[in-house]
Amino acid sequence: MELGIGMFGDLAFDQTTGKYRDAGIKIREILEQVKLMDEVGIDVFAMGEHHRADYAVSSPEMVLAAAASITKNIKLASGVTVLSSSEPVKVYEDFSTLDLISDGRAEIYVGRGSFIESFPLYGYSLNDYEELFDEKLELLLKINSEENVSWSGKLRAPMQSQTVYPRAKNNGKLPIWRAVGGTPQSVLSAAQLGMPLVVAIIGGMPIQFKNLIEFYKQEYRKAGHDESEMQIAIHSHTFVSEDENVIEGYFNTYKSQMDRIGKSRGWAPYTKMQYDGGKAREGALFIGNAEHVADKINYMKEIFGITRFIGHMDVGDPAHDIMMKSIELFGEKVAPKVK
Repeated sequence: MELGIGMFGDLAFDQTTGKYRDAGIKIREILEQVKLMDEVGIDVFAMGEHHRADYAVSSPEMVLAAAASITKNIKLASGVTVLSSSEPVKVYEDFSTLDLISDGRAEIYVGRGSFIESFPLYGYSLNDYEELFDEKLELLLKINSEENVSWSGKLRAPMQSQTVYPRAKNNGKLPIWRAVGGTPQSVLSAAQLGMPLVVAIIGGMPIQFKNLIEFYKQEYRKAGHDESEMQIAIHSHTFVSEDENVIEGYFNTYKSQMDRIGKSRGWAPYTKMQYDGGKAREGALFIGNAEHVADKINYMKEIFGITRFIGHMDVGDPAHDIMMKSIELFGEKVAPKVK
């Protein structure tokens, strides 16, 4: 059972100045936080990709490479690489280079992403949304498994007997996980390909995802993959504090980000009832003291059989000192209760 921490690099918005917090300061704070994660024994750090004013990180690879130079053991993953609007050759090159810098600690989480800003930014049509991902995933997996690549598709120029360099440490192979939000077709594809699965559970009740994860296990076995190599993770909003006032105060920070995202998606304003319901044992928010958070993670192990839990820990851009304490508690108090 591995425990990780994920981030998107959220930037708080100052109502007085009408500006988001400085991205450079945020990125430097993230690096301090990853260094602490490594020191307290966190297994994985996952850095997201966004192309918006309210997030600091559009290039996870750059942040992860910086993190590689100040850490020793923690695995460094994208969370996620928006593969539909990325170039698979460049994705492999970036992460194989990261793998060499970090001495074999790089991983890729690939997904469609929950935002679409990268499509017009990089010149892709949303009409090709599904086909772009499927075609690029096929090519990335081929590059990852074969040194000499010949491939052709509809939306990208073919490759003819070409090798992508440098090659990653493990005979050129990087761990590539499929990140999903709950679409059965995506889960089926991951299972058939034998890919490790990451399920984002950020609302409602996690138990609602049980059938989906059982479906993945069933199809993974049916496809003939080695069950001993099956890996399943969930990725959920997380925050740890032993101070109930901090937990209560975090509601406003959390609400600010949820409302900002929800405004463009037609969501109703986020409520304290939702927050309190999410924090309950059956809810999807892993927010509370160390014992409570550990209990909920153990509950996820029980109902899903997960091999990895990623706590998404910077929703709304909490203050740096509070983030550092949350990370410390996650590594020193939550992890022992889980492991």
